[in-house]
Amino acid sequence: MTTNRFQEAIEQQLSQFDPISLDDMDAVKLMDRTDTKFLVPLARLPALLDTFSAHYRLLTIHDTQQCRYQTLYYDTADLRLYHLHQSGKLNRFKVRARTYVESAISFFEVKHKNNKGRTVKKRIPQPAVSPQLSAPVRDFLSRFPECGALPLEGLFWIDYTRLTLVGKQTAERLTIDLNLTFRNDTKQVGYPELVIIELKQNRAQVSVCRQVMKQAGLRQGGISKYCFGVMNLYPSVKQNNFKRHWQAIRKTQQQHAAFATTHYPLNRNVSLVH
Repeated sequence: MTTNRFQEAIEQQLSQFDPISLDDMDAVKLMDRTDTKFLVPLARLPALLDTFSAHYRLLTIHDTQQCRYQTLYYDTADLRLYHLHQSGKLNRFKVRARTYVESAISFFEVKHKNNKGRTVKKRIPQPAVSPQLSAPVRDFLSRFPECGALPLEGLFWIDYTRLTLVGKQTAERLTIDLNLTFRNDTKQVGYPELVIIELKQNRAQVSVCRQVMKQAGLRQGGISKYCFGVMNLYPSVKQNNFKRHWQAIRKTQQQHAAFATTHYPLNRNVSLVH
């Protein structure tokens, strides 16, 4: 079963969700939060959405449910921010500029993972995304001495489609990222058969998502999209501490292929991205 056929199944499931507007979702912004990631085969997503629809509302913007994101990540030429992640350091940062395609809004963001395991995100609006840092952006970065003084430049883009679910009874959000693509000036790599689901809460607590994932045999664990992008676009960079993530990615690809051929036998030509 091709990824296009899975897209049709996903769209059918999305029609079951109650919508939520961007304004209403602002009540659950969660700019200071805990994050839990799950790496999921695309073939498993339609069934998960079927369960989620009773418990979450789906962000809908101008009748669009699957929203496109284009994100430019910044680092130094020698990837200093990446190496902080690769070495497992806490108090680490990601610096990025993101465009929400459907709403035509762009932000420059600094995402901080502190030594308590919490994620704190700060951002400012900007008229357009550029690899060069504008004066307002440099002023904003000066609030973060750990990364603001670095010679940052826009290195590569990550494109994906996002579903955003908001809990009906709980103050939590799920983001579901599909059609993941990494690109720079010389290379592009895509992973259409992988889905990254991220649970965002004020604090780790009981969640429908956790329960559903446990019942489905899908374990917590994932990788930063930024680090995943570096690993694909700059393969010679040090990756020792991410070997287990590569193993999880390959396993998830294999699970997608196996599930597709078992549950959708009409088309067994499911190719893996290498």
